[in-house]
Amino acid sequence: MFWFQLLIIVLLIFFGARKGDVFMGLLGGVGVAIFVFIFHVKPAAPPIDVMLIILAVVLAASALQSSGGLHFLVHLAEKMLKKSPKNITIIAPIISWLFTFMSGTGHVVYSLLPIINELAIDNKIRPERPISNSIIASQQAITCSPVSAATAAMIGFMAPLGVSLGTILAIVIPATLLGIIASALLTIRKGKELEEDPEYLRRLAEGLIVKPEQSAEEKAVSKGAKVSVVLFLLGVLTIVIMGLFTHLRPSWVQGDEITILSMPYTIEIIMLVCATLIIIFGRPAIETILNGPIFRAGALAMVCAFGLAWMSSTFINGQTAFIQEHVATIVNSYPWTLAVIMFIVAALTTSQGATTLIMIPIAIALDLPPYIIIGAWMAVNANYFLPVASQCLAAISFDTAGTTKIGRFVLNHSFMLPGLINSVISIVVATLIGSVLI
Repeated sequence: MFWFQLLIIVLLIFFGARKGDVFMGLLGGVGVAIFVFIFHVKPAAPPIDVMLIILAVVLAASALQSSGGLHFLVHLAEKMLKKSPKNITIIAPIISWLFTFMSGTGHVVYSLLPIINELAIDNKIRPERPISNSIIASQQAITCSPVSAATAAMIGFMAPLGVSLGTILAIVIPATLLGIIASALLTIRKGKELEEDPEYLRRLAEGLIVKPEQSAEEKAVSKGAKVSVVLFLLGVLTIVIMGLFTHLRPSWVQGDEITILSMPYTIEIIMLVCATLIIIFGRPAIETILNGPIFRAGALAMVCAFGLAWMSSTFINGQTAFIQEHVATIVNSYPWTLAVIMFIVAALTTSQGATTLIMIPIAIALDLPPYIIIGAWMAVNANYFLPVASQCLAAISFDTAGTTKIGRFVLNHSFMLPGLINSVISIVVATLIGSVLI
């Protein structure tokens, strides 16, 4: 029965991934219905904390976008990139990681791609190198940012295990940064040099590569946008500090026990306050906050949390005995299998958030050490494996030289090598650091 029910989950994920978007979350609800009404499994509680964390974080990030804060961050990134264009293959991925870490969304990298492409061509550097590494770096940062949907979900899942936000960040930040730097260095000579690339030479000869026109006047950054960025970053910093130093959080005495404000509640409160302050001082058009791409992505993450995480938890509830007796023994003997499974699910769903919601409850049910779970969690950044994710397609279209592409055999695409380097290094390093800290 365990394997049959697991097959149902796999099929639902497969069909959900094919259609994508909100359909994945809805199929999670179908999975819950199948387990409850057909197999008579007692339903687990919906992941309310995870959903509310995502909602609070997304409201703040969406307010930041509406106030022009993301535009200001892109403006800062452009200045940083132009300071050392010759080293763009190394600098661009680090900046992409940093700005996704600060904003909590990989959407910010789309605005950087035209800048990266132009600077690379101007300096006779193959654009594929900085562009492919930047795409991977921006995705790696999602598992580091305290205000991303995937990390928000992870915080909610790991808190009952006694693993704080500070511990998670102390593991994943160095792990992803080491992967990014190693990938940039190992692919710094990837492919033919730009002036020897036949596709680039063809486009150049046909006049298809045109330098973007410089606007006579740079778009001004409003004071509200700058204030919004400061407020948002202060909110992120406050969350990190509260996660690191638990004594700063309010506490209450109940009988003989002292209850400290939980980290999920802390994030929810701080992000709601942050969103409010951004609206007051950043003065965005309020009606745009719920209509922007960030809020839409966050709403999708909440639907996935509602359906997929609920489905996984309900499945686990019905199969706890089998999991502990059989599956846990295998995974405990070969912990790397968890990372492989997580990688496969992430490649199919092309979503760190959805994979986190599906796999982390299962990993916790296996009673694995927290450091193994966090190390394997680095495998959720596998949406590059099948080059159908929006960030991969965007990168290909922004490379006017035609060097970033999908190969003849599909899997031999521009993102595969930097992606695999990042995945392997971040999984190994996170597991090693976690074994020391936890």
